[in-house]
This record gives sequence, structure tokens and C-alpha cells, in this order.
Amino acid sequence: MADVQARDVDLTEKKEWSPKVGALVLDSDFYKGKRVLITGHNGFKGSWMCTLLQELGADVTGYSLPLPPEPSLFGFCPVRDMVRSVDGDIRDLSHLMQVFADTKPEIVIHMAAQPLVRTSYQEPVYTYEVNVMGTVNVMECVRQTDSVRSVINVTTDKVYRNREKGEFFREEDELNGQDPYSNSKSCSELVTDAYVRSFLRGKRVSVSTVRAGNVIGGGDFAANRILPDCVRAALAGREICIRNPESVRPFQHVLEPVSAYLMIARRQYDDPELSGSYNIGPAPGGSRTVRELVQCFCECWNSRTGKQVRWKNAPDGGPAEAGALMLDCGKLARTFGWTSVWTPENAVEKAVEWYLVYPDRLQIAKCMERQIGEFYESKTEASAWKK
Repeated sequence: MADVQARDVDLTEKKEWSPKVGALVLDSDFYKGKRVLITGHNGFKGSWMCTLLQELGADVTGYSLPLPPEPSLFGFCPVRDMVRSVDGDIRDLSHLMQVFADTKPEIVIHMAAQPLVRTSYQEPVYTYEVNVMGTVNVMECVRQTDSVRSVINVTTDKVYRNREKGEFFREEDELNGQDPYSNSKSCSELVTDAYVRSFLRGKRVSVSTVRAGNVIGGGDFAANRILPDCVRAALAGREICIRNPESVRPFQHVLEPVSAYLMIARRQYDDPELSGSYNIGPAPGGSRTVRELVQCFCECWNSRTGKQVRWKNAPDGGPAEAGALMLDCGKLARTFGWTSVWTPENAVEKAVEWYLVYPDRLQIAKCMERQIGEFYESKTEASAWKK
């Protein structure tokens, strides 16, 4: 991404992140010293998770493909030098098994994936290899590693069979994603369930699959994702081209699912009865059309930079994608007292703030830590996740 001058972003007057804030919600004493293995740790969500876990004092090992060429959030984060990173392919069972044996993880968070719908149309075999056999390999390692007590398999809101009826998907609904990406994630869910039923029942290991809605936030540089596409267009002085402006998505800030993953991992560690499948998304009524999200971005970007970014409807004849995806997150709320913190509009504001400090690499960590602090202060004030 080209450089942009930051304006009206003052990082000195806001409160810094303090582990004491997160302790009220995540119990930092629990994570201190815990051995956590994360696959896909150097991606967008993984970078935020590693940053949070480092603040909580966890002993983190990450297993991922080597860092891609810049820009890459993990490459900018100081946490890169604070976690143990292992370059590896999730399809390589023998290597992954050795990493499990060496690190003896207590908590496993499986995030490694081919995560893009459009790429799955271009490379379906690779998508299934990574998303399905990658999960098989992780679960096989879990089966053979006695130290593991808590496992989170990160999937997606797209695992459900979508009949385009504008319905809110619940955890008990049919799993049958249409495109190769969505379908491979449905298969990942089935693989996980089969391993639990066949091998892990009776053992003291808790396993949950989590289905998060569309995630936005600072540091996402992926192609064919709405917010990074908006930023690239804004920096280049181009109109933002939107393929499907009326598509509805459960947009949420990256800290929403990341914090929920860690909360579930912590709670089921002591209580295997909490294992299961959970949707993670915005509050009821929180889904937005792509049009609404992009308009929010334009207003926020323009007000901070003094420029006039606009968008236009520009269908490109690409592969079909779901028209509406909405999640019912009632199970997560009932089970854990969970509630989302930031609206999609808040999430856009936080993302724009990040991208405007991005040219000054020294400010990135401070921005992320401050946003983490603000997130957990809001969470605490809302009295969420009571034990």
C-alpha cells in the first residue's frame, strides 16, 4: 500500500492497554505461562491474537507458512520477536507432529487456512487440502498429544447451507457451504466432530468450533476483501469499486472473535461440558450491507484526511457469493454471558485509525495496544462475560 500522511490521530492522550483490564474478562492469571500453539499465527487475526496473548503472559508457539512479502501485519508487530514462530505447512503431518511433541501445548487454536472465496474458485484442490486435510492433521496431533486440554477450530459463518431466505443461522442448522472455500470449512467442522466422537470422548480435552462473521480491522491487506480494497483505492485516489453493494454481512472488529476464541478456550479448559459449536458476530440488528459499510468508510476516511473518497457499483462478473449472511449468536450469549462491544461503524473507525498511522511503523504497536485497552474497557463497563 502506498504511504499516506496521518492526520488527527493522537496516540498520546488515550489510555494504554493494561493486562489488568483484560484480566477482568479473560483472566490473565490463567493464560500466564500457558503453552498455546496457534496455526496460522502470522496472518491478520493471528497477529492480533499473538499480541493479546503476549500481553497476557502466555507462552506462544506459532506454526505457519513463511511470511508473505510486505505488507504483512505480523512483520510490523513487535510481537513477532516475542513468540516462537515455526515455518511449516499445515499439510505436513510429520512436521506438525514434531512441533506438538516439542512444545507440548495445553491450548491449540487452529486458524491456518486458505481463507478467500475467490481464491477457492481458482484453486479448489489447494483449498480442500489446506482446509480439510489441515484440520485432519491438527486433530490427529491433538489425539496423540496428552498435554492438550483445550482446542479451538476457527471456521466461518459461511459453513451453513444458505438458501438465501434472509435467515439467521444457528449452530444446529445444516452445514453445506456452496463454494469450495465455504464447503471446505463445512468439511473441517465435520472432521472435528468425527475426531471428538471417535477418539477424544472420555479424555480430558475440550474441543469447540467457532464460526465468526466477516472480520475487519487494522492490518488486513488481503486481496478481494472489502476494507483492504477500500484502503487501496483511497490511497491511490481512485473510486472504490463495489461488486455487490446490497450483500448483507455480519461485520465485526477483529478483536470481537479473537477475544471470544480465547474466552471459550479458557472456559472449556476447566469445563469440557462447554465444548461445542458457537457463532460469533455482531449484536442483533448489527449486520450491514456492503453499501452501508463502504459509505461509513468513506465518511470516516474523508473526515480524517480532508479528502473526498467515493465509491461506485462495479459488478465484475465474478463467481457467485452469498447475498445475505446473518448469525444468531444467542448460544454464545446464553452459555458465557458474551456480548459484542463495537458496532460495525466503530470497527470501521478503528480500522481507519490504524491505516492512518501505518506509515509510521513505530506507531503500529502503540495503536494496537491502545485499541485493545479500549475494547476491554468497554467490555468491562458492559459487565460482559461474567463468570
